Amino acid sequence: MKILALIFNGFEEEEAMAPFALLRRAKADLTIASINSIVTGCHNISISNVTLLNTIDYKDYDCLLIPGGPHYKFLRESKLVHEIINYYFQANKFVAGICATPTIFGALGHLKGKNYTCFTSMNSDFGGFYHDDGVVVDGKLITSRSVAYSLDFAYAIIRETMGMDVLNTVWEHIYYEK
Repeated sequence: MKILALIFNGFEEEEAMAPFALLRRAKADLTIASINSIVTGCHNISISNVTLLNTIDYKDYDCLLIPGGPHYKFLRESKLVHEIINYYFQANKFVAGICATPTIFGALGHLKGKNYTCFTSMNSDFGGFYHDDGVVVDGKLITSRSVAYSLDFAYAIIRETMGMDVLNTVWEHIYYEK
């Protein structure tokens, strides 16, 4: 499974690092990309060795993952981010977003008729069906409510994109008790 994760300055570190670490444990082919090679989160924690977006073809991946955080303001305005999100929805590929990120999907019209969640106070009339749950899966759309559900979000991404056997193996390695 090839997963493209987009992060920009101001991302929420736990919403990124929990999925990143667990996806790597699951042996996903994870590329963390941005417009900068070093990206700093909203709690001043930086990730280095980030792949530059202009050096890859974002269409070569099976799943798009975007953590939330204050960088949603950049996501909301970036034509490149909109182009990438639109491509993944139109190509019927997996799309995963947590916290504020699903609101970008909604603003672009991709939540119409879909079950989803997002940071509760940011929910608006996106034409879909909001659920006040930690994680909501609707087909290839995986959404999560907030940083409190970062692990559950990661588990859902692994389960939906790689299968329950892979998720069970990850759980065994981290001593997760079901």
